[in-house]
Parts: sequence; structure tokens; C-alpha cells
Amino acid sequence: MTTHELIFPAEAEGIRLDKWIAGLEIGLTRCAVQGLIAAGNVTADGKTIPKNFRPKANMKISVMIPPPEEIAVIPQEIPLEILYEDEDLLVVNKPKGMVVHPAAGNYDETLVNALLYHCKGSLSGINGVIRPGIVHRIDKNTSGLLIVAKNDMAHQGLAEQIKAHSFTREYEALAVGHFLEKTGVINAPIGRSKTDRKKMCVTDQNAKSAITHYEVIRQYAGLAHVKLILETGRTHQIRVHLAYIGHPVYGDDVYGKAVKGTQGQCLHARKIGFIHPRTGEYLEFSAPAPAYFQKLLEKM
Repeated sequence: MTTHELIFPAEAEGIRLDKWIAGLEIGLTRCAVQGLIAAGNVTADGKTIPKNFRPKANMKISVMIPPPEEIAVIPQEIPLEILYEDEDLLVVNKPKGMVVHPAAGNYDETLVNALLYHCKGSLSGINGVIRPGIVHRIDKNTSGLLIVAKNDMAHQGLAEQIKAHSFTREYEALAVGHFLEKTGVINAPIGRSKTDRKKMCVTDQNAKSAITHYEVIRQYAGLAHVKLILETGRTHQIRVHLAYIGHPVYGDDVYGKAVKGTQGQCLHARKIGFIHPRTGEYLEFSAPAPAYFQKLLEKM
């Protein structure tokens, strides 16, 4: 059990406690705080409180966070599109709609469940039992290429390349609006949103540098087919950056506007390149955009 002992400041008086706690740098969403309150794990001056509680200045607030539950991740026979595989790693083309690793609300039918079955448990253990073999991630509704490490040597070698920004990572997206410049660089730091802990945003506070290169492949009426190259790899980077310049990814229901039939953002990781951690050889792989993406292009 982790406990945070806090003093409610006078300048925040009138604000609901759940909203105030969610805005602190302790990694809790407002929904998570409400769950803790309901479970009696948040107190004010030693007393349990209702979820709509508004503290008074200088009240002693205790936030008790129980340890995470251990999740048993089971192998599941789920078809995988594997572009390359050897004793150290494999390159997978993840379909749109598949979660990479188990998390709240998605404990099975993830990429990790499928990998555990395919690799017979032979995956790197650096990221623990929930994310074995996962060196980098893409969002649930982003399709495309991922590298998976089968052992710790491969994992460390690949992770070092990611840290050094030496990976080749190319995406394609459908973006909303008409681009005035056919090529450009978006250089804007990204950090977690203070108003919604599940979202990222361009900010100077507690942020990391983020750089995305873009090139418009073709303009359509109201949409653009865009190629994007990541220089850095921040959470939701492309989605946040395109929304920041006024061209959110088509169908993005978090940073843009939901579109019926798209089931989330039209974004595909189409190319990946890296130096093999054992052989030193540069390898590069590409995968065409999925059928739904191609159909949208044909319609336009």
C-alpha cells in the first residue's frame, strides 16, 4: 500500500477533491481517484468522504493506493501476421483493434497473449510478466509493424536504438483539412494533460521533446494522405502533433472527431528499420495499409 499525505491548499478551496488529486503528479486519473474514494481509501482529516467532497483549506488528505493485482497472462492461439522471425526477434504486423499488452479492460486477446502462444513463452523478461518481449508499442486502433524481442540481449540492443532515435519508423495517416505546406517538421514537446490524465498534449510543463516529419502524399476534398516519420517516439505523438497543427487524424475520437465506421484513427505504421542486435545487419520491413484504409483512399 502506497500512501500520499497531502495538505489541501487554500487557493484550491471550492474544487472537488477527486479533480484536485487527479491534477497532482501522482499518476492517478479522476476515474481512478473516484474508485479509491468509493473504496474508502481517500480520507480528509481521518474521515472517509463522498465522491463529490469539496475540502476546506488545510485539511489533511490521505490517498492510499493499494498494490496492483497480479494478472495471469495466458497464451492464446490468435493468428499473427509475422514478416520476419529468428532466434532473437520477430516483426509483427499488428491489426487495427488489437491491444498490445494486457491492461485494465483488456486482459486477453492481446498481442502479448498471441506471442506467448506462438513463441512458447520464449520472450524477453525486461518489461515483466505483463509486457514480455514488448520493446515499443503502438495504439490499439493504430495498425502496423512492431518488433518483439525473444531474449534480454535483443531487447536491450533494440531499446538502445530507440533511445538513440536511430530506428526507422514511418507511418501513413489520413489527416483532416488542407495542408498549406506539403512538407514540414513539427517540433513541439509532449507531456501528460493536466485536465485529462489519459491524454497527452503539447506543453512545456513536465514534457519531453517530440519531433515529427511529415509529407503530404496527396490532398483530397477535406482530407490529406500523409507520410510521417518519427524522430522521437512519445506516447500518441503523431496524433497529438497533427491535432496541434490543426489536422487531426481522421477518425481519432480522442484528439479529433469520431467517424462512424472507422473504429478510431486512420493511422498505420507501414515501415520499420533497425540494426539487428546480434548480427549488426540493418533490416527494414514494410507493410501496406489495411483494407479499410485502402478503401477510404479509393473512395476519395
